[in-house]
Amino acid sequence: MQWEAYKVNAMQDVEISKWDVALEALAREESRRLGRALRLDDFRRLAQEHAIRLDDIMVTLFELVIQGEWIYRDAEGNAQTFDRDTLDGLYVNRRLQEQDLQAFTGSWQAMN
Repeated sequence: MQWEAYKVNAMQDVEISKWDVALEALAREESRRLGRALRLDDFRRLAQEHAIRLDDIMVTLFELVIQGEWIYRDAEGNAQTFDRDTLDGLYVNRRLQEQDLQAFTGSWQAMN
């Protein structure tokens, strides 16, 4: 897991994850429960069931792929990589919109 250290004060470092660990845990558990990689419709359902913004879930998943913790496979099953520019290019007013996600018809799965 990737963590960044931040100085809270001169005496203590606090490590902060680069993604939302609770949302990752939710996605990881759902993938385990279903026994398969997750698709955009799964994330839509989770967002609705748990009253979570879909874009918050998806930003977490993009970040996990960027950090090499999860893998995204396109609709043909080919692994795709994302970088910071990919994620930044999807933002409209600092939020991912439904139309920004339409091209991601593949699946998302934890690497371990």
